[in-house]
Amino acid sequence: MRKKPWVAVCIMLITASLSFAEEGGVARIHDNSFLIEEAYNQEPGVIQHIQAFHYQKDATWSYSFTQEWPVPRETHQLSYTIPVHQVYSSSEETGLGDIALNYRYQLILKDPLAFAPRLSLLLPTGNYRRGLGSGAPGFQTSLPLSVELSDRWVTHWNAGSTWTLNHRGEKGGKADTLDFNLGASAIYLLSENLNLMCEAYWSSIESVEKHGTKERDHTLLINPGLRYAINLESGLQIVPGIAFPIGLGPSHGDYGIFLYLSIEHTLWRER
Repeated sequence: MRKKPWVAVCIMLITASLSFAEEGGVARIHDNSFLIEEAYNQEPGVIQHIQAFHYQKDATWSYSFTQEWPVPRETHQLSYTIPVHQVYSSSEETGLGDIALNYRYQLILKDPLAFAPRLSLLLPTGNYRRGLGSGAPGFQTSLPLSVELSDRWVTHWNAGSTWTLNHRGEKGGKADTLDFNLGASAIYLLSENLNLMCEAYWSSIESVEKHGTKERDHTLLINPGLRYAINLESGLQIVPGIAFPIGLGPSHGDYGIFLYLSIEHTLWRER
């Protein structure tokens, strides 16, 4: 009998926990999670480059590159995200998706809470006829909240929405669409550099059919994984990560792999 993917993931995480757990408090990796957004803006002078790759069992995949900048300190942050997708519509299509221009405001940064609302402009750079974009500008809001529960446990909570004006469907229809997403994650600090992570992510997405009618699809994923920080003497921090998204409920039977790489470095120093 073939083992289910989540069984192997659980065995891996338990083994890692037994191997690396230490006593006492440890430092935290203030980094983006995988599917969940953490509420920590970039520190003054520190730039972050993030790559993420999500491969699913049906051979579709998504890649994104994000770069984050403090402006000039962590109260304000600007970033952009460039996505590339491979999808199957009438045929296999691969190409650029809709680019996001993001602004985040660090409203709260005081232990144990961090809260940084985000507003994004989505540019119609993806070809909607090939199923790679919306064919129209969109606006996205996100409310990421981070809560430190103890020296070793941190949780992150997300709520967001996306509004697209005159969203164009592959079959020629167009209509305004409204999407929603919710998510949460729990992170356990095995050591200063190694974190175990488990995320839950739900989304409700509207698509446009031929005559402007709309359909709504739901996604529910649980995403166990881990990340490791490599800190160099120069101040460069490299954080690779891996996770295994597993579909639940409306996404039952879906699974895949999620790869993550963050590179963070100091571009200038505060005087």
